[in-house]
Amino acid sequence: MCGIAGIIARRPINPHAVPEMMQRIEHRGPDGEGVWSRDDGKVVLGHRRLAIIDPTPAGAQPMTDPSGQLVLTFNGEIYNYVELARRLRAEGYEFRSSSDTEVLLAAYATWGEAGLAELNGMFAFALYDGRSDELFCARDRFGEKPFLYVETPDYFAFASEYKALFALSDLAVEVDDVRLLRFLHQPKQGLDDERQTVFGGVQQLLPGERLIVDAGTLETETARYWDLRVDPELTALSEDDAVDRFRDLLSESVAIRMRSDVPVGSCLSGGLDSGSIVCLNRRQVGTEADYHVFTGRFPGTAADEWSYAEQVIDATAVTSHVCTPTPGGFLDDLPAFIWSNELPVGSSSQFAQWCVFRLAKQHGVTVLLDGQGADELLGGYEQYFANYIWSLAQMGEDTAEEENAIRRRYPLALPSASQAWSARLPAGVRRWLAHSLNRGSDFLFGVDGDLAGQVGKAKTKEQAKADRDARDRLLSPLSAALHEDAFRAHLPTLLRYGDRNSMAHSREVRLPFCDHRIATLALSLPPRYLMGDAETKRLLRGAMKGVLPEPVRTRWNKQGFLPPQSDWFAGELKAWATETVNGQAFAERGIWNHAWWSQIMERMEKGETQLAWPLWKPLIGEAWYRHFVQRLDVEKRVPALREAA
Repeated sequence: MCGIAGIIARRPINPHAVPEMMQRIEHRGPDGEGVWSRDDGKVVLGHRRLAIIDPTPAGAQPMTDPSGQLVLTFNGEIYNYVELARRLRAEGYEFRSSSDTEVLLAAYATWGEAGLAELNGMFAFALYDGRSDELFCARDRFGEKPFLYVETPDYFAFASEYKALFALSDLAVEVDDVRLLRFLHQPKQGLDDERQTVFGGVQQLLPGERLIVDAGTLETETARYWDLRVDPELTALSEDDAVDRFRDLLSESVAIRMRSDVPVGSCLSGGLDSGSIVCLNRRQVGTEADYHVFTGRFPGTAADEWSYAEQVIDATAVTSHVCTPTPGGFLDDLPAFIWSNELPVGSSSQFAQWCVFRLAKQHGVTVLLDGQGADELLGGYEQYFANYIWSLAQMGEDTAEEENAIRRRYPLALPSASQAWSARLPAGVRRWLAHSLNRGSDFLFGVDGDLAGQVGKAKTKEQAKADRDARDRLLSPLSAALHEDAFRAHLPTLLRYGDRNSMAHSREVRLPFCDHRIATLALSLPPRYLMGDAETKRLLRGAMKGVLPEPVRTRWNKQGFLPPQSDWFAGELKAWATETVNGQAFAERGIWNHAWWSQIMERMEKGETQLAWPLWKPLIGEAWYRHFVQRLDVEKRVPALREAA
């Protein structure tokens, strides 16, 4: 796990440019720094190292192959590097290290672009190929690791984080307010689902994409190297066989993500996902092995999940560490938290995650396994039940019994008639009613009218096409909804949070559920295997029978790792909210309806505490402008290229 940066240009690159970019992301790799430059100074690659596998100098980067023609800067981990190294040795490759970095380099040297299909891991890398004078770049299938880049007439630059790119003074800091507001309105859109980012001129590789840059012309070519497709063999499995297959795959996914030359532990909430990972780990290594888990708590509130986490801890004999995120701590850490995250975050949950990773650093555990990805792949959110019922109806099944079971267990999962009626009202009418009656909580009611219309627009043609293509490849509306959330609309945003929050504390987070083999299995199965009998994550629950403590395995409510945000706003965050909404910057931003947010504050005073959730959005947006966008102009910036002779 590291930070990468680099520039390819038509003329010599400023020798201070890439080092300055890497200085901005030192937190991603405090264990070492390296720079490689082509003799003519027109190609420069940089690397910050967090040493995980083969921490000796032999694993340092940028790494060059024996021919001197291939140079790699790589962020991430190749989990199946042991198996790939064995295959590559059989084909005659002689390794100089025991690092997964060299395995990636050798895979490209041996198999070229086809080597991407062999990788099981999280990665973002750039590899200069002197044979073809091209830069070959790729991002992993889920988008766990970031790859940001800019194209100008004179150079191509890439980096792991925005702040590294903005170390280049040639790049203007231009914010697309519509994209920002689209994210705040609906975090599935705006920042992580398209190649264009919130900053003008800055693009990102999407999950499962590769990019080739011609070093001579700077022309680029982007293409997908992987799309999930249904496996007919998996579709034909019985449910019992599917459960067994899933358990085996998840166990193997946990095992290969334990490979490390530094301490490994786990994040542990009280939920099914992280608890399953901890229990599987203990089955593999035994309860005598030292293993540390890290939990965020909110004692005395409904948000506290300690009673469930404690059952996993007791059952597995792990060493437990606990932190208690507080609103005061949030305010103290806000500038650093925003600077590290680089983009707005959806709730205070991300601050709680930040605190858990800091706790792991305090106890010297560098690598952490976490349960992210299970909800999106396995049907963990109750709103997916609507897609499940739709899927059954398309298959000609009677859905009445299933609908009744769902409503008994999850009363809000299926839309009511009144919700359907409200959703059909034109946006302008809903906005007028909300302002007239001083009711409602839609974020768009608090956005400037013209901008609100742009934010509420339907998906782009490219997004709609991607959704149609996925539906054509997959079995059902449920599979299509899970695919959209896992690979484009929801999980990529959560993965961004995890990347930035872990890297802020120089920790590496590994996600066993984000394994493409698990995704292929889950989305190849009939809908009933995933959500039948009113069970969210039915496949995982079945696989964990006898593995996970039964009260955790059969816990039906989906709580999520959420601080008591409403309580926070009624207490220590109230002054912050008031100061922000009444501040000059808020009024002059040109995107907020100040009167609406003032009404929201008054309604909260009168007891409508649930309004803390929409209020978070403008507050975190303003905090982002202040602590990230404005700071970019204060930080040192350098030209990308040397001055022309």
